Amino acid sequence: MPVSRSLSYYYLVLLPFVGALLGFTVAPVRSTVYVPLWGLNVLLMAGAAWSLGVHRFGRGTDLQRATGVAAVLLAAPWLLLSLLFGMGPPPSTAAGYAAAAVEQQLRYALLIVSGLLLLGGFALLREQLKASKENLYSLLGQTMLSVALPLFILNMLYWHSYLVEAFQGFGPTDSRPAWYGPLRSLFRAISAVEVALLYLATVAFAISLRVVGWLSPASSWLYGFFGLLGTVLAVLPASMPEPIVTASFVVSVPAIPLIMPYLIGIQLLRHLGNDK
Repeated sequence: MPVSRSLSYYYLVLLPFVGALLGFTVAPVRSTVYVPLWGLNVLLMAGAAWSLGVHRFGRGTDLQRATGVAAVLLAAPWLLLSLLFGMGPPPSTAAGYAAAAVEQQLRYALLIVSGLLLLGGFALLREQLKASKENLYSLLGQTMLSVALPLFILNMLYWHSYLVEAFQGFGPTDSRPAWYGPLRSLFRAISAVEVALLYLATVAFAISLRVVGWLSPASSWLYGFFGLLGTVLAVLPASMPEPIVTASFVVSVPAIPLIMPYLIGIQLLRHLGNDK
């Protein structure tokens, strides 16, 4: 693979991991700093995707073009989510969350759009896998996604709209009405279900891609291992000891289950670029 394509590939592969690390560890910075940096990253990602495989869209078969569009849709969420790198993690108090309401609503609006892009990408990929005579695993994956993504969007709407309104009404003492705890517990359960199904659906699609030869056996095994690990960690109770409870929290952060679909998209773009 030419040096330019290799650099493009590794830039795209490393981006969500570097971004997640920054999002967890770096304090929020001013929007006048992170928005221009995000714009630069968008340009770099677009150039890298073009070099990796998008440039072949016009010369490929109908199957290759449709698969390429699916790959772009799977990768697109992290183009949007890279804007979150400068926001830092969500505030840990009700007063802090209410004070940063605009940024938090932007955060979860981007995640909702990311979920819709993911749904479109996997739906289109499912059709191409079906056309390539793989139906079982892609059908399983699409079925799980049909349950997971509505729950994902519902959960993001809870953080986007309900919590902002609720926290603004709690007042400076951070007092909680009686109904708040049960509702929060319900959405924790919803989160565990949708996160687990997202990981399992990604594993099913990885197996399907291996069957048709678009993903290597080693890559498929890696997706399977980390997907199943994420599934188990996501459904563990909060009473588990450290460091398990922290690992469970990390794999359930809304952007984290979107990393593996993103990487599948990047690998599909590379596969498209390698086709003669």
